[in-house]
Amino acid sequence: MRKVSIFGATGSIGQNTIDLIKRAPDEYEVVALTGASNINQLAEDAKALKAQIAVTADESRLDALRDALQGSGIAAAAGSTAITEAATRPADWIMSAIVGAAGLAPGMAALAQGNTLALANKESLVCAGKLLLETGRAHGAQILPVDSEHSAVFQALVGEDIAAVERIIITASGGAFRDWPLADLSDATLDQASSHPNWDMGQRITIDSASMFNKAMEIIETREFFGVDPAQIEVLIHPQSMIHALVGFKDGALMAHVGPPDMRHAIGYALHYPTRRHLPVERLDLAAIGNFEFRAPDDARWPALRIAREVMARGGLSGAVFNAAKETALDGFIAGHLKFTQMSDVVSQVLEQMDAQGGHIDDTMTLDNVLETDHLARKAAVGVIKDRTR
Repeated sequence: MRKVSIFGATGSIGQNTIDLIKRAPDEYEVVALTGASNINQLAEDAKALKAQIAVTADESRLDALRDALQGSGIAAAAGSTAITEAATRPADWIMSAIVGAAGLAPGMAALAQGNTLALANKESLVCAGKLLLETGRAHGAQILPVDSEHSAVFQALVGEDIAAVERIIITASGGAFRDWPLADLSDATLDQASSHPNWDMGQRITIDSASMFNKAMEIIETREFFGVDPAQIEVLIHPQSMIHALVGFKDGALMAHVGPPDMRHAIGYALHYPTRRHLPVERLDLAAIGNFEFRAPDDARWPALRIAREVMARGGLSGAVFNAAKETALDGFIAGHLKFTQMSDVVSQVLEQMDAQGGHIDDTMTLDNVLETDHLARKAAVGVIKDRTR
């Protein structure tokens, strides 16, 4: 039996992973499940999968978790340190699906054990891609992409020489506001931004899709994971969300990955790699679909795409600054302190502010420096938001 752990078990990626594991319960031994505030779901899944330990990120909910697990024999723990410690438990395969920079430390801990890390946590590569990849290599660990776009690129490159790649095209649905008049975006509400036309995802990533900050992060991820030049990475708006990425080669050929907008495909590919197994996903009827639509992205509508390229040009720890400022700006929008279009302004201002101060973006990339930079950038972003609301 393969030993597996799922970090971020109560989110959409975690739940889809659990769905696949429940379909073959005799093949997996579940070591650890982690979550945050959804204690009932975390406990229910831990009991159903007979996990060794369940961990909540919220220390104030430890008693509630213990009560929910009472009599099951499953250990309960809470807090970021407990989550990282859970990542050191022996496992063959770990799903890293914690949202935000909080996923970096447990991902690093898992790699240090030489585990296979299925990476759905965008922030790890954006904040500390070089560090994460070096840690994996140093310990003989394997990192498999779970973002649908990067899984698609990874699959298209099987058996290919990366030196023969001319371009990588990652697609984007365009999110909730792809067809809105540009002038209306500043008045977009939280409810409107939280509804995705194609994917069933959590609120934060759905809003990031509408602002294209998720795609901005995926541009950086592509550079880090595949080691290509930023100029080789393109973004294409594809409203149907069925072509997840394309890889262009020096001979002019394009290799496309086509599939339904269902995260169980990318998760299942990583779970079963290097083999392919049956997955409970829709089989596309291309004749019924008829046409695929494509558009070039508009930087005026989605300034996050421009910011991502500025981040790659800055280098150093600017990815950690970018991510922290983005997460804080998103908090500000959700709380009603920022308009939808002001999030990108906050991120740009924090990047400029911390670059001008020096001593942060050019710091050596260690886990401590990344986390300190994350802390300083969040503090700076809070200050920028306060200045805007005075």
